[in-house]
Amino acid sequence: MQSKLNSFIPRGLGAQLALAFSLLSVVLTLALVAVVERRAVDQIKIRIGNSLADLAAQTSDKLERGMFERYREVGLIASRTILTNPDYNLNQRRQALARVQQSYAYYEWLGVTDLDGKVLVASNGLLEGADVSKRPWFADGLRGGHVGDVHEALLLDKLLPPQEGNAPRRFVDVAFPFADDEGRVRGVLGAHLSWNWARDVERSVVGSADREGTVQTLILSSTGRVLLGPKELMDTTLSLESFRNATPTRRGDYTVERWPDGKEYLVGYQKGSGYASYPGLGWVVLVRQPVDLAWQPLVEMRRHALISGLLLALLFSLVGVALARRITRPLKQLAASAGELRDGAEVAIASGGPYEEVAALSRSLNSLVFDLAERRRQLVQLNGTLEQLVESRTVELRRALETVQGSEMRIRAIVDTAQDAFIGVDLKGCISEWNPQAEQMLGWRRAEALGRRLDDLNLADPLRGSDSDALPQLLASNRQGALDRRVERVVIDRHGAEIPVEMSTSLTGHGESTMLSIFLRDITERKRIDRAKNEFVGTVSHELRTPLTSIRASLALLADGAMGELSPDVMELIDICYNNCIRLNRLVDDMLDIQKIEAGMMSFIPVTQPVLPLAREAIRTMQGMATANNVSLVLDTGADAQEAVASIDYDRMTQVMTNLLSNAIKVAPSGSAVILHVIAQANGARLSVADRGPGIRPELRERVFQPFVQIAQKDGGKPQGGTGLGLAICKRIVEEHGGTISIADAPGGGTVFHVNLPREVSVAPAKTTVTME
Repeated sequence: MQSKLNSFIPRGLGAQLALAFSLLSVVLTLALVAVVERRAVDQIKIRIGNSLADLAAQTSDKLERGMFERYREVGLIASRTILTNPDYNLNQRRQALARVQQSYAYYEWLGVTDLDGKVLVASNGLLEGADVSKRPWFADGLRGGHVGDVHEALLLDKLLPPQEGNAPRRFVDVAFPFADDEGRVRGVLGAHLSWNWARDVERSVVGSADREGTVQTLILSSTGRVLLGPKELMDTTLSLESFRNATPTRRGDYTVERWPDGKEYLVGYQKGSGYASYPGLGWVVLVRQPVDLAWQPLVEMRRHALISGLLLALLFSLVGVALARRITRPLKQLAASAGELRDGAEVAIASGGPYEEVAALSRSLNSLVFDLAERRRQLVQLNGTLEQLVESRTVELRRALETVQGSEMRIRAIVDTAQDAFIGVDLKGCISEWNPQAEQMLGWRRAEALGRRLDDLNLADPLRGSDSDALPQLLASNRQGALDRRVERVVIDRHGAEIPVEMSTSLTGHGESTMLSIFLRDITERKRIDRAKNEFVGTVSHELRTPLTSIRASLALLADGAMGELSPDVMELIDICYNNCIRLNRLVDDMLDIQKIEAGMMSFIPVTQPVLPLAREAIRTMQGMATANNVSLVLDTGADAQEAVASIDYDRMTQVMTNLLSNAIKVAPSGSAVILHVIAQANGARLSVADRGPGIRPELRERVFQPFVQIAQKDGGKPQGGTGLGLAICKRIVEEHGGTISIADAPGGGTVFHVNLPREVSVAPAKTTVTME
């Protein structure tokens, strides 16, 4: 292949220079034309895209202003006294409505209703006497004003003359209440505005742009339903990038995207935001044009650019040929002298003519001829050694390069396919890595983020640098302890939206290549599920409490003989129901307690006081359950028990102790004892509950304090009945008191729960609302 290519290259220096000049001229000219063309193409594309964006913005603005005029006009009509003044009869009111309808042809229907939704009077007498109380415009209008989204006519479509092409009528409803002189609401004024008005607005904007044949305008509802557009797309719901990107805060924009018909379109978009007092319905205007038709002006421009470039290249080539011949003339003379020398003739090299460089070359060649043979011998000898060394170094370099490239590709693949957003920051605080997940979460594209400082993106305080330009100061301070650990933070995306994330940071690399690696995981869904769970548990618990209280009271009355003496079988069933009702009530209370604690809404009022009375009260409360289970309760008070003092909320800590005693009674063998120890400590008090049950395996002891967890005992038995919330509630209450709760093996077998309480603690008051980062 190389030999065939060489056969087309001229062997003469002059011809090669001429060819080089020609090729260089062609390449430079075409490159220059390409650069200029690319810049012009980009500018033309931007101008064409902006023109569609302007059309969308103008259409949206006209829609919003038009709706504002109708919204304001109906409101003004509703304030006219002709609607409530008894001096005006129905015919006069009908004529007044007809005049309004004639003033604006798109009012398909105007009507006045009473407070019950009956149409009293209407333009052209249509629907008079009809009941419209079920229509949304009447109900919302009665409450202060209504503007409804586009919908098909229900009753009027059959009463009004058919439209052009028998197309179904579509209305936009506007309604306001009207009141008498004393300010009392007397009814509702409703207006049905023909949706054909929007088609005329679209034609007035797009038609003025002289693009009727190629440009199409679509109006979408806030949910993406096509309200106005091509017939094949009417009433379909579109999920497009342009629709999702359309915001009322941005003044029009455009994009290139593929539509459901498989074609690519240049799309300008704008979302309406209302106008003045008109609140707006969130309509999105899309103006589309097929890409091949939109870029049509570029084809003609490229053709002219190509022709101009070829003509310039031809002109430069002719000039290059002439210059090459002039330059190579003395070189040809020099080559002739060298040829004679090669043939063995003892001649001097020609001086080279008028060129100083060629003359210097001639002198150098004359001096080199004499030692050429010696140099050639030395070069041959060195060439063998050099080739071996170069080959060896080349192999080593190739292997090292392949290893580095492979490692870089693996790292890049791992970062790009990671589920978490990844941000790399160099020593200067500038972003050096930004994976696709970071683009999706934070809104900035990789090209936009790379090289910028974290401060410029305004993400969040934990991700910003310090005031200096050097990252080491930020790393030394380890702000909020976020390095080498996973913490929850809130970051802000490109559009200012807050996103709760789980963030982990670490240092990678050495020296100048040191980089701060930041991984962000979006936990919005997890937060939402947690909130939904808490709300569900709270709602269900509250809803269950009322019927359970009624059932419990009713069963108590039956057991006390309110309905007369009952048979033993019935009494047994009532006792079973009553006991299970109490158990359900306790379950509901536990679920409410755990929900309040997790939401930060349970109140604690700690008071420094002796804990011995609390222990005695807990023993008295659980004595009945212990007797029923043939278990004895023992209060072990040492010599210093009277001095056991702690800062506690008496009711909450009583709840903890009764729960621990209840659990101990359930697992204690029949005939054994459950012991409650009260011990004074230097900085508070300790309460311990010990039983002689089978015990809990050490590896499972931390799990028993988790909500809804029930664990079998050491002997492999089944878990005791209950909700699995009691110990979780105990742990939360004790921790709110600044104390600790732990599990250990009781002396002689069984389990002992230790509750350590401080003498002084400051408990914040319960929150009335729940806030989450």
